Amino acid sequence: MARDINLLRRDIVLENGDGLAVDRIRARLYGRADKPLLIVLGGISASRFIADGPDKSAGWWSPLIGPNAAIDLNRFQVLGLEFAPGNDQDDDDEEDGPTPRITSFDQAERIKALLAHLGVQRVAAIIGSSYGGMVALAFAQKYPHAIGAQCIISAAHQPFAMGVAWRGIQRRIVRMALQAGQGGEGLKLARQLAMTSYRSAEEFDQRFTGRLTGTAPERFDVCDYLIACGDKFAATMPARRFLALSESLDLHKAEPESISAPTLLIASRSDQLVPPAQMQDLQSRLGGPATLTIINSLYGHDAFLKETEALAPILNTFIRENCHDL
Repeated sequence: MARDINLLRRDIVLENGDGLAVDRIRARLYGRADKPLLIVLGGISASRFIADGPDKSAGWWSPLIGPNAAIDLNRFQVLGLEFAPGNDQDDDDEEDGPTPRITSFDQAERIKALLAHLGVQRVAAIIGSSYGGMVALAFAQKYPHAIGAQCIISAAHQPFAMGVAWRGIQRRIVRMALQAGQGGEGLKLARQLAMTSYRSAEEFDQRFTGRLTGTAPERFDVCDYLIACGDKFAATMPARRFLALSESLDLHKAEPESISAPTLLIASRSDQLVPPAQMQDLQSRLGGPATLTIINSLYGHDAFLKETEALAPILNTFIRENCHDL
């Protein structure tokens, strides 16, 4: 029911004029080939394994994708892909020059190339969360005739200033660490800081007691959690790939007035990175019909990963109203 797709592009000129000598587009397609296509995009750490993992583990959105699930593989094909630069980017823990400056519109161009490779002229919808929502907006702006509808979760037409501030600190930590030949350690610290922005203060207050868990003064229970998150992230994300994708978040700027596709926006009330007010602004400016749903969640920006039970009926309705079988 799933198959991997690999497309190799060479000598790519990016939006800002930078070059990408090799671009390996890795994607995974779920469902039957005779069904309409949905594209599902996640955050910067999301992979093409949306419904299943490479070792038979669960994919990052598996509760929502499958036969008779909210995103029903009996009715649709579903496409997931890796963002550029790829996970195989050389990363030897040393600073060796600038990272490629890749924008959400560059990622949208990669999706269009992938669709051309598959012989698909129009997708039923794109569902994008976090950075994937930014890429979906860029795609809808650049290729309006190639999309039927879009669902944007925890993303907006431009980054929120506080998010730019947090991410800027994270990148400076990683660059300093790379200069010292400790890129992986810097990435772990950056991820720890990022987790304090992804989740809500209320969740941390309910989940952690401030209990001391080790002899070092910084080892409290909440610190143990953050350290584990940093270690897990650094095991799969090269430092320079992180720098490129983090900066891409902050370079994002779409023009809502030029986006005409029917749009469902979903915001989390506790999201510190993309607050509901920013998504309300996006809704008011979109050039096509747009509705906004705000959910309550302890999980802040990570609600799109954690609140799958709340998202399932919302996505089911969106698909039923906007996407149709052949």
